[in-house]
Amino acid sequence: MEAFFEEAALYGPLVINAIKALIVLVIGWLVAGLVGRFVRRQVNSHASIDRMLGNFAATVVTWVIRLMVLIAVLGLFGIEATSLVAVMGAATLAIGMALQGTLADLAAGIMLVIFQPYKQGQYVDIGGTGGTVEEVSLFFTELTTPDNVQVIVPNGQAWGSVITNYSHHKTRRLDLTFRIDYTDSADTAMEIILKRARAEDRIHADPEPWVRVTNLGDSSIDITARLWCDAAEYWDLKFALTKQIREAFDAGGISIPYPHQVNLTKET
Repeated sequence: MEAFFEEAALYGPLVINAIKALIVLVIGWLVAGLVGRFVRRQVNSHASIDRMLGNFAATVVTWVIRLMVLIAVLGLFGIEATSLVAVMGAATLAIGMALQGTLADLAAGIMLVIFQPYKQGQYVDIGGTGGTVEEVSLFFTELTTPDNVQVIVPNGQAWGSVITNYSHHKTRRLDLTFRIDYTDSADTAMEIILKRARAEDRIHADPEPWVRVTNLGDSSIDITARLWCDAAEYWDLKFALTKQIREAFDAGGISIPYPHQVNLTKET
């Protein structure tokens, strides 16, 4: 019986501290999640601030609180904060050397959030990979391609690559090139293109539609139309106008040439 009480006296404080640590860990983890969601809501409630920034700030705040909770839990077992900081400093140096790429992604993620070369919902091309921005996290950028494929781009690679943002400006210029036969009238073809462009409500009147003969090819006269529209209407307008002008060419007697192949046989 005496041995039991001795063991209880020995392990009792340890058990009590373990229970306290579990309670602190659970409550701290829940509080971190609640505070993170609160920060996300508060930041995203401002229309002038991109949602990407709110998500990023919430992630940072959540993990800072969780780190503080872990330090508090270790303190319950007699590990002093100063000793822990020293150990963490040495561990951070070792981990930093081993995870240079990951830390570079983290630093690049911070730069992406601060300078915002792209925002959530915009269509971008990052180093040859195109897609709609779904999220920018601490370490990577998530894109969704037009055929609904998820693409994960490390932030370090994104920040170090050429970024083409197709959604940054509200308007875009739509360039269409049409090839007509040399026997047809270029002026008539240009009038048909201009008529269709001016009849299309999605094409802006300012800048005015621009239509010119731009090249004399081997078998065709090339006519280019430069038209301005809203960025969101770009692809639908491109496909619709291509079809409309083709039909207008047929109605106006304008033919579209196709390559001809001539075989020559040499008699011996």
